[in-house]
Amino acid sequence: MPDPCLSDSIRCVASSHHAPANPLRRAGRLHAVCGIEYASQAMAAHGMLAGGIARRPRSGYLVSVRELACFAAYLDDLADDIAIDAKKLSSDETRVIYKFALGCGDRALLRGRAAVLLDAESP
Repeated sequence: MPDPCLSDSIRCVASSHHAPANPLRRAGRLHAVCGIEYASQAMAAHGMLAGGIARRPRSGYLVSVRELACFAAYLDDLADDIAIDAKKLSSDETRVIYKFALGCGDRALLRGRAAVLLDAESP
Protein backbone atom coordinates (compact mmCIF):
# COMPACT_ATOMS: atom_id res chain seq x y z
CA MET A 1 0.00 0.00 0.00
CA PRO A 2 1.42 3.43 -0.91
CA ASP A 3 2.36 5.89 1.82
CA PRO A 4 -0.74 8.11 2.28
CA CYS A 5 1.52 11.13 2.85
CA LEU A 6 2.91 10.82 -0.68
CA SER A 7 -0.42 10.30 -2.39
CA ASP A 8 -3.26 12.55 -3.48
CA SER A 9 -5.84 9.96 -2.40
CA ILE A 10 -6.96 7.97 0.59
CA ARG A 11 -9.09 4.89 1.25
CA CYS A 12 -10.87 4.59 4.58
CA VAL A 13 -13.10 1.84 5.88
CA ALA A 14 -16.12 2.43 8.12
CA SER A 15 -18.29 0.12 10.16
CA SER A 16 -20.22 2.73 12.17
CA HIS A 17 -23.18 2.46 9.80
CA HIS A 18 -24.09 -0.68 11.79
CA ALA A 19 -24.32 1.20 15.11
CA PRO A 20 -27.91 1.78 16.27
CA ALA A 21 -26.67 4.88 18.14
CA ASN A 22 -25.02 6.44 15.05
CA PRO A 23 -25.87 10.15 15.45
CA LEU A 24 -26.62 10.49 11.73
CA ARG A 25 -29.57 8.09 11.93
CA ARG A 26 -33.09 9.46 11.67
CA ALA A 27 -36.11 7.37 12.58
CA GLY A 28 -33.73 4.46 13.09
CA ARG A 29 -32.31 4.59 9.55
CA LEU A 30 -29.08 5.89 8.05
CA HIS A 31 -29.85 7.50 4.71
CA ALA A 32 -27.28 7.07 1.95
CA VAL A 33 -26.72 10.84 1.64
CA CYS A 34 -25.09 10.60 5.08
CA GLY A 35 -22.24 9.10 3.09
CA ILE A 36 -21.26 12.72 2.36
CA GLU A 37 -20.26 12.99 6.03
CA TYR A 38 -18.22 9.80 5.74
CA ALA A 39 -16.49 11.26 2.65
CA SER A 40 -15.88 14.53 4.50
CA GLN A 41 -14.18 12.68 7.34
CA ALA A 42 -11.99 10.81 4.84
CA MET A 43 -11.03 14.11 3.18
CA ALA A 44 -10.14 15.59 6.58
CA ALA A 45 -8.03 12.55 7.43
CA HIS A 46 -6.25 12.83 4.09
CA GLY A 47 -5.58 16.52 4.63
CA MET A 48 -4.09 15.85 8.03
CA LEU A 49 -1.88 13.01 6.77
CA ALA A 50 -0.81 14.47 3.43
CA GLY A 51 -0.60 18.17 4.19
CA GLY A 52 0.42 19.91 0.99
CA ILE A 53 -0.22 23.44 2.22
CA ALA A 54 2.18 25.76 4.01
CA ARG A 55 0.44 25.43 7.38
CA ARG A 56 -2.27 23.27 8.88
CA PRO A 57 -5.67 25.02 8.74
CA ARG A 58 -7.60 25.55 11.96
CA SER A 59 -10.86 24.54 10.33
CA GLY A 60 -12.45 23.42 7.10
CA TYR A 61 -16.01 23.89 5.93
CA LEU A 62 -17.76 21.80 3.32
CA VAL A 63 -19.08 24.48 0.98
CA SER A 64 -20.43 22.48 -1.95
CA VAL A 65 -21.17 18.99 -3.20
CA ARG A 66 -21.53 18.56 -6.94
CA GLU A 67 -22.26 15.75 -9.35
CA LEU A 68 -23.75 13.70 -6.51
CA ALA A 69 -24.95 10.28 -7.60
CA CYS A 70 -26.63 8.03 -5.06
CA PHE A 71 -27.06 4.33 -5.81
CA ALA A 72 -28.61 3.16 -2.53
CA ALA A 73 -31.37 4.40 -0.26
CA TYR A 74 -29.80 3.50 3.09
CA LEU A 75 -26.43 2.53 4.54
CA ASP A 76 -27.58 0.79 7.74
CA ASP A 77 -28.80 -2.32 5.91
CA LEU A 78 -25.36 -3.12 4.43
CA ALA A 79 -23.82 -6.27 5.88
CA ASP A 80 -20.18 -5.37 5.14
CA ASP A 81 -17.97 -2.39 5.89
CA ILE A 82 -18.12 0.70 3.70
CA ALA A 83 -15.03 1.72 1.71
CA ILE A 84 -14.60 5.46 1.28
CA ASP A 85 -12.24 6.68 -1.45
CA ALA A 86 -11.30 10.35 -1.70
CA LYS A 87 -8.96 11.87 -4.29
CA LYS A 88 -7.70 15.45 -4.10
CA LEU A 89 -8.24 17.15 -7.45
CA SER A 90 -6.86 20.58 -6.58
CA SER A 91 -5.87 22.70 -3.61
CA ASP A 92 -4.41 25.99 -2.53
CA GLU A 93 -4.09 27.83 0.78
CA THR A 94 -7.84 28.52 0.99
CA ARG A 95 -9.66 25.60 -0.63
CA VAL A 96 -9.47 21.94 -1.55
CA ILE A 97 -11.54 20.01 -4.07
CA TYR A 98 -11.96 16.25 -3.84
CA LYS A 99 -13.86 13.60 -5.71
CA PHE A 100 -15.20 10.81 -3.54
CA ALA A 101 -16.87 7.42 -3.84
CA LEU A 102 -18.39 5.04 -1.32
CA GLY A 103 -18.84 1.37 -1.94
CA CYS A 104 -19.63 -1.88 -0.21
CA GLY A 105 -18.02 -4.91 -1.79
CA ASP A 106 -18.63 -4.57 -5.52
CA ARG A 107 -21.63 -2.28 -5.00
CA ALA A 108 -21.34 1.47 -5.65
CA LEU A 109 -23.22 3.52 -3.05
CA LEU A 110 -22.46 7.19 -3.58
CA ARG A 111 -20.09 9.42 -5.52
CA GLY A 112 -19.52 13.09 -6.16
CA ARG A 113 -17.19 16.06 -5.82
CA ALA A 114 -16.79 18.26 -2.76
CA ALA A 115 -15.23 21.66 -2.15
CA VAL A 116 -13.82 22.56 1.26
CA LEU A 117 -13.03 26.11 2.35
CA LEU A 118 -10.10 26.28 4.76
CA ASP A 119 -9.92 28.69 7.72
CA ALA A 120 -13.16 30.46 6.78
CA GLU A 121 -14.60 32.98 9.19
CA SER A 122 -17.10 31.26 11.46
CA PRO A 123 -20.69 32.38 10.86
